[in-house]
Amino acid sequence: MIIPFFLTPKKDVIFLSNKNTMRQALERMEYHRYSAIPLIDDEGKYTGTITEGDLLWKIKNTPGLSFENTHKILLTEVPRHQKNKSVKINTRIKNLLELAKTQNYVPVVDDDDVFIGIVKRSDIIEYCVQLLKEKEPVDE
Repeated sequence: MIIPFFLTPKKDVIFLSNKNTMRQALERMEYHRYSAIPLIDDEGKYTGTITEGDLLWKIKNTPGLSFENTHKILLTEVPRHQKNKSVKINTRIKNLLELAKTQNYVPVVDDDDVFIGIVKRSDIIEYCVQLLKEKEPVDE
């Protein structure tokens, strides 16, 4: 099994730039019902993941910051509490699975560290469920 089998390509992934604002992140998360979104720099490289928690902690810990003025805060000003790691496209599947245990998705980069997509934990689980069904029918 190889990573490209599970890959959701960049063109199908919702992501943000480091130059986006908190408001843009909040609105995109709400619209797509996501709790985390990858961040990409001007060169297309993965720079991290912004989460709902990061945004909430920023609001809580910044006096005077409310939803109404989140358009003034760039995502580069929001501390991230988790470091979502990426993998290279040719990474061993066991290394991908180790990250998927603790991340909802694993960002995938090419040999130049350019973001090319994600592997969703739900896709890995679905694949495993299918394998189990083939080996042993599910009780109904």
